[in-house]
Amino acid sequence: MLNKVIAWSLQNRWLVLAGGVLLLILGGRQLSQLPIDVFPDITAPQVTILTEAPGMSPQEVEALVSFPIESSINGAANVTAVRSSSAIGLSVVTVTFAYGTNIYIARQLVAEKLQLALAQLPEGVQPPVMGPISSRLGEIMTFAMTSTRTSPMDLRTLADWTVRTRLLSVPGVSQVIVIGGDRKQYQVLVSPAKLRAYDLTLNQVFDAVRESNVNAPGGFLQTPGQESIIRGIGRVTSLADLENTVVSSRGG
Repeated sequence: MLNKVIAWSLQNRWLVLAGGVLLLILGGRQLSQLPIDVFPDITAPQVTILTEAPGMSPQEVEALVSFPIESSINGAANVTAVRSSSAIGLSVVTVTFAYGTNIYIARQLVAEKLQLALAQLPEGVQPPVMGPISSRLGEIMTFAMTSTRTSPMDLRTLADWTVRTRLLSVPGVSQVIVIGGDRKQYQVLVSPAKLRAYDLTLNQVFDAVRESNVNAPGGFLQTPGQESIIRGIGRVTSLADLENTVVSSRGG
C-alpha cells in the first residue's frame, strides 16, 4: 500500500507540490490567528459566595454560616466541589462546577440554592452575595489601614466610601471587600425606667423609630400647564431628627 502511494506521488509530483504549498499557506494563516496567553485559564467554572457576620469568631462563622451554605449548595447540578474559609466576621464559600458548565447558569443555580440557606442563617448576618466572575488564577491583594488619630469607625467609613470606590475604578480590579472597623450607625438607647414611667413598650419605640425614617409619596398636583410632585419627607438626616421622634401622643 505504501509503495502505491509513493508511486502515485512520483507520477503526480506537481499535484503533490501544489497540495503541500496550499497546506503551508493554510497552516501559516491559522498560526497567525492562534490566540496566545502566557497564563491560559484552564480552571473549571467556579462561584464565590461572600457572607459578612459582624462580631462572630471563626468557629461561630464556620458552624452558623459556612456550614448551612455548604449544605444548601451540595447536590446542585454539575457541582464537583464545595470549599469554605471562615475568618473573623467573614465566610467565603467557593463552589466549583464541572468543565464546560456555563458560568451564568452556574451562578443562577447558586442564587436559587442561596434562597434556601437564608432561612438557616442566624439573625444579624448579612445576606450572602456572589463574587464577580473571575478566574481562580487571579491575584488577591490584602492591605490594612491603621491610624493613631483616626477612630476605627472613621477608618471604616473612609475605606467604604472613598478607598473602595477608587480601587474599583482601577482596570483589572473585579471586587473590593472591606473587613473590620466599626460601621457608623445611630443607636437608640432605651431606658427601662422611662418606659415604665410613660407606660410604653419596647415595640412602640421600635415602631416609632422605623416609621419616622420613611419618605411617603403623595401623588401629583396638576394645575394648568404644570404638574407638581407631592412627597412627604420623613428621612432622618441628623441626630436632632431622631431625637424629635414622637413615640406616643395622649390627650394632645
